[in-house]
Amino acid sequence: MAKPAVFLDRDGTIIVDKAYLDNIEGVELLPGAGAGLAGMAALGYELVLITNQSGIGRGYFAADVVERQFDRLQALLAPFGVRMAGMEFCPHAPEQECTCRKPAPEMLLRAADRLDLDCARSFMIGDKEADVGAGHGAGCRSIRIGKPRPDSAADAFAGDLQAAAAWIRAHA
Repeated sequence: MAKPAVFLDRDGTIIVDKAYLDNIEGVELLPGAGAGLAGMAALGYELVLITNQSGIGRGYFAADVVERQFDRLQALLAPFGVRMAGMEFCPHAPEQECTCRKPAPEMLLRAADRLDLDCARSFMIGDKEADVGAGHGAGCRSIRIGKPRPDSAADAFAGDLQAAAAWIRAHA
């Protein structure tokens, strides 16, 4: 039976957003991120990273940098008892007009297929409207990190991942 998941944006959601992060050492958890992810995992959700990385398409860094950043993220989350089930990333710049860049749902659907996940029982969490759109496109409920915005299609808003975990616990 397919499992529920929480699909998560990376920059500005789990880690500090450092535009076009091109190194491993710069991967830094946002306050409360580890505890929030631990709360989601404790509810039985698989955690999957979904991230646009246009710096690859722009030639700022190679794809293997993103893969090593994911390894560092896994190491930073280990003390919280958290392990991400996987990662999908779009390496294209916006002008490359690919089919995988959020707000397109392709990365979520690809991860769901690969990891046997049930999108209808899942959530997408991110700090941008593109994250909300990708979640809805895949059939998930979407939570936007940040202050409520009247122009957003998000199902909920949360100040951080701990608040998002509390919302999921109350509404799953």
